[in-house]
Parts: sequence; C-alpha cells; structure tokens
Amino acid sequence: MAATADLATIPVIDIAPFRRGEAGAATVVRAVESACRDTGFFLVTGHGVSPEATSHVYSLARAFFDLPEDYKRAYGRGTDVMGGMAFSPLAEEALAATLGIATPGDYKESLNFGPRLAGGTWADKPDGLKSAFLAYFGEMETLARTLRGVFCQAIGLADDHFEKDFTQHLSALRVINYPEQTVDPLPGQMRAGVHTDYGFMTILRSEASSGGLQVQRRDGEWLDAPNVEGAYVVNIGDAFMRWTNDAWVSTPHRVANPPSQSGGSSRRQSIPFFLNPNADTLIACLPQFEGPGRPAKYEPITYADYIALKTSQAFKR
Repeated sequence: MAATADLATIPVIDIAPFRRGEAGAATVVRAVESACRDTGFFLVTGHGVSPEATSHVYSLARAFFDLPEDYKRAYGRGTDVMGGMAFSPLAEEALAATLGIATPGDYKESLNFGPRLAGGTWADKPDGLKSAFLAYFGEMETLARTLRGVFCQAIGLADDHFEKDFTQHLSALRVINYPEQTVDPLPGQMRAGVHTDYGFMTILRSEASSGGLQVQRRDGEWLDAPNVEGAYVVNIGDAFMRWTNDAWVSTPHRVANPPSQSGGSSRRQSIPFFLNPNADTLIACLPQFEGPGRPAKYEPITYADYIALKTSQAFKR
C-alpha cells in the first residue's frame, strides 16, 4: 500500500515504487496528489537517502551548536562567500512576521548553506562540517528531483517540466537547534512561530521530542506531525501554491514549546531542505489550474523578487 491516512493524520507514502519504476508507481502519484490538495503535508519512506550522510551532518552540526557562543558568532555572519555558511543565533529570526504576526524571536539557532547563496566563512570546528553539508545537500537534490517527477505526473505535465527552473536553483539546507528551555519563553515566543515555507517544497528530517512540529488543518485545529523512523516530512511551499492557483496548499505550521514539566530532554534538532527554483524563474499559474470560472489569482513574479520580500519580513529588515 502506498499511503496510510485518515482525516486526523498526515499520510505516510512509500515512494519506492515510483523511484524504482515498479508496479504501484501510479498509486504513489495519486497519494501524493491527494495529500498536496488536502493538507500540503505528507511523509515519505522508501526515499533512498543515505542514512550515513544524514547522521554525519546531524552529528557535526550538533557539535557546532555545543561550542561557546563567542566562537559560533565569529563565523557565518558575513555575506562575502558564495556557498559560505550562515549562522543565525538564538532568537534572531521571527517566522511569524512573514504572516504579519509580531512575536519575540524564535527560540532556536541555525546553520544555513546553499551553493548559490551568500554566507560567511566556514567554521574550522568541527572538522568536516562543510563537506558533510555538501554531501547531504546532494542527497536532497536527488530526492527532490524524484518528487518533482511525482508532482509533474500528478498534474499531467511531462516528468521534466520543471527541470529548466532548477538548473541554478537557490535551494538551502538548514540545520536547526532547539535548545533545552531552562526558563519560560517570552509571551508569544515559540520554538518556531507559525509560518508557511517560501519556495517550491521543503523536505524535513526531524526527530521525536517534546515540543515538535505542528501542522494546522483547514478547520484550524493543530495536528502533531508523526515521527516515523527514517521518514522525511514533505510540504508544499508558497511559490508552488501560486503555481497551482492555490489548488495545492502551503499549510501554516509551527514548532511548539515543550511542556514546562515535560521531564527528560526537550532539546531538538531538525534538518530542513528548502527546494527553491532559479532566481529568474517566473512563478505564474499553470494552465491546468485555471480556466472558465477559475482565473489566475496572482500576477506572475520572479522567484528572486518573491523570496526577497519574504526574507525581509522574517528578519524584520
């Protein structure tokens, strides 16, 4: 069976049949299409991502986050290195601001990297940090290419329809550290405030802990994202929702604070890969999603202009 779901859960879809060209590939496509229309979120298994590459980037990023604050802030704070690392300290980013909601900065810190994104100098500790990011980034590119093929078949496009838009893609890999909360958060402060993602899609490696990912259903209720060993959470981003004239949904989500008396460790680390197209890609409604009585809702916009707006909101620039 390709998917398991009910009205109160996020579906888990085994994409191995599609990835390998086996019987059952069409079932995978139908399951993904349904998830993208209903919740904009699904989990994938059978993805083929190297567990060694995943474990390596996870461990080295954790070692970096454990270093003294002065050391961390000495690296990744510039914009003079293409493909450099970017370090965002605790509470610097407030994601809810992208939805016009004023909150304190999110209770997290992060390391960010994209081969075509500006950053600062890579830290020299721990050894191998940059190579680990590069290796994992390559794994995500492969999985993203597979998922683009699934999306194309679900829409009725040629499998390679979007590939021209990803020849110089602006995708970003982020490792996020959610520290133990030893003091109560400020009023309105969360580990990550409610937001939608900006780009084409997000592929997230997460872990079980108190205070985790929550997804807002269309009825407004918040749903805890399940943790399935080895699975990745996939969600639609704002740019692709525009491409589909809002037929496929970019769903609000957040990372909740752990209960104040949760017991045990509440530290959490996640690794999202934000799949973003080329800077000059024009985001315009696909013909399959407009017609009589269904006019395009948005004016075409380049991805560069769109991401600049969303980023300035998040960092209050």
